[in-house]
Amino acid sequence: MKTYMAKAKDIKRKWYVIDASGNPLGRVAAEVATILRGKHQPIYTPNVDTGDFVIVINAGEVKLTGDKPTKKMYTYHTGYPGGIRHISYQQLLQKNPEKVIEVAVKGMMPGNRLGRQMLKKLKVYRGPEHPHQAQQPEKWEIRG
Repeated sequence: MKTYMAKAKDIKRKWYVIDASGNPLGRVAAEVATILRGKHQPIYTPNVDTGDFVIVINAGEVKLTGDKPTKKMYTYHTGYPGGIRHISYQQLLQKNPEKVIEVAVKGMMPGNRLGRQMLKKLKVYRGPEHPHQAQQPEKWEIRG
């Protein structure tokens, strides 16, 4: 019995729409990461990008449980000496809700070239509208 190894030319990519409104951030990010990596397909191969495109809508309405909305902090560095910066979840959600989902999904992806390539298939929008109707995306229901 041979092990199946997917080839890049054999992959047919689909588009999925995920509505983040009212869903916990971690569940949305886990579902998105699974689809981007291709783990929902039987042809999944770890060293090949077998994933599909994902459109996340209503990013501004994603929820956190417990006291995380008030205590969760995002840290980044400007690149200058003493340039460490902190921003709270609530501030980032008001300023740039797309970034909240992108950061959560990025943390669930491989930290290499392949992971960066897979992240390019993620499209996040703050409201219910998106410009990808021509790709005929299918609705993906979040489990759990």
